[in-house]
Amino acid sequence: MDKVRIIDEPLYQLLRSEKVAEFNAEREKVASIPSFKLCDFRGLDLRGLNAAGLDFRGAYFRGADLRGLDLRKAHMEGASIASTKISGCYFPDALEPDEIVMSLTHGTRLRYRRKPQAEPS
Repeated sequence: MDKVRIIDEPLYQLLRSEKVAEFNAEREKVASIPSFKLCDFRGLDLRGLNAAGLDFRGAYFRGADLRGLDLRKAHMEGASIASTKISGCYFPDALEPDEIVMSLTHGTRLRYRRKPQAEPS
């Protein structure tokens, strides 16, 4: 299994420093957003994050504050949300509620049970 990591990427470092508003502003300026696959977000306050299109596959969010995030267009497969604060979150449609609960309470990795739906035109 791949290890969770901390990467030397300016946008990621903004999130590691909990500078969410700065991250949101900077992401609009870059041509492509880097992958945060397998990245460590433990204990971070990420409220207000524009998560649309972010690649969080395999990421580790233990104890993070994700309240109010819209994760519907984020890639969350394989992420772990153990002990996170998720009040008011939207999750991708491909994630069954039991997968979210299992990850939240037991730290299991999120598994997509159905294929993500295509974006409406």
